[in-house]
Amino acid sequence: MVACLCFCGCETIGDALSGLFDDGSDRSDNSALADAAATYNDGKPRVRPGVVVIVQVSSVGQQPVTMQAQVDQNGEIILPYLLDKPVLCDGLTLDVLKDKLMKAYEYYIKQPQLTVTFAPFDGKTGVSPWGTVTVLGEVASPGPVNMPPTMDLTVTKVLQAAGGLRPFANKGQIRITRCEKDGSKTITIVDLNEIGKEGRVEKDIALRAGDVVWVPESWY
Repeated sequence: MVACLCFCGCETIGDALSGLFDDGSDRSDNSALADAAATYNDGKPRVRPGVVVIVQVSSVGQQPVTMQAQVDQNGEIILPYLLDKPVLCDGLTLDVLKDKLMKAYEYYIKQPQLTVTFAPFDGKTGVSPWGTVTVLGEVASPGPVNMPPTMDLTVTKVLQAAGGLRPFANKGQIRITRCEKDGSKTITIVDLNEIGKEGRVEKDIALRAGDVVWVPESWY
């Protein structure tokens, strides 16, 4: 579990939190605050393993405490005074996570004020809160490709991000598999020759988080 804590204007964790928290309070039961994660990608940025979130906690008359935590592979984070149990946050939007943390911190802070944001993300490094597209088959670097905040990842862009096509890739049969909200799957075939040679840019479809792009091998 990776968690980094940064406190502005305070020398120690104890000094930073002593004015915010009531001594002798009972520990909260995070299991009672569990939120259901989304079952499909809807384009909203969500907390995912590897994503870094920034939580700022303050109270009336007290300086805010800023905490930065990376979500572990179990979809959890650890924050001060919630150390009895990690906070499960995988799949939550920032608004839902804020509400969950607010309820938890109310056990220790009088009239808590919270802000929850994602750490800056440039779309290239780290893990995107907007999700990923998986690229497989005849590409140089198969695997997940981060969805940028602009949500403008197209077929040609994702292939470029995956290192480009291998020599024997079938450019005319790029297969896009998508899981719809109702659980059904759709398959779309994209012909790169139509996009490039014929200039049909409308065929360069926009991808969604969770899409799988398969580049088959050409047999001739």
